[in-house]
Amino acid sequence: MHVEEIISRLKELYPEGYFHINREPFYLLISTVLSQRTRDEVTIPTAQKLFSVLDTPEKMASADVDEIQELIRDVGFYKVKSQRLIDISRMLLDEYDGVVPDDINELVKLPGVGRKTANCVLTYAFDKDAIAVDTHVHRISNRMGLVETDTPEETEIGLQKVVDKELWKDINGLMVLFGKSICKPVSPKCDKCIMNDICPKLI
Repeated sequence: MHVEEIISRLKELYPEGYFHINREPFYLLISTVLSQRTRDEVTIPTAQKLFSVLDTPEKMASADVDEIQELIRDVGFYKVKSQRLIDISRMLLDEYDGVVPDDINELVKLPGVGRKTANCVLTYAFDKDAIAVDTHVHRISNRMGLVETDTPEETEIGLQKVVDKELWKDINGLMVLFGKSICKPVSPKCDKCIMNDICPKLI
């Protein structure tokens, strides 16, 4: 199966792509941390609410944890994330002069930032070639036979081997949209899928 064909069809299905409201690096980093185990419909307004009050690393680093908890109460694990946002902001100020690094090895040093979050920041904030593997990307890549992997980290490595680098940054956004609307975790809409003639699940 040609991965270029899959991505081409997804681009036809979602010509607007996946667009974050705000691509500023600090906003993208914090909103992606907020999004962990939380739906976009909750994450986006919560991030906007948070940044209407605390919109810089300086403000967030000096904020009271109870204040942040109140602002992000709607997201999953909000108590853990509240302290994490403070810790991230303090580390940015202490070690990176308040600037979000554009290197994955530096990003993953930040509290609560794994490869998926780091790659989202690289892709959407810095427009770098990276593959952010969330549950949608991991599931769809395996269903479509692009990889045979057990973990998102393995999926990232596997996709890097079979996808041309100039297409890396397209994968996350397209597969997230596809995974939410068609290729769902449970009861995927295979009868309505534009991949049903090439999907290993169906042929």
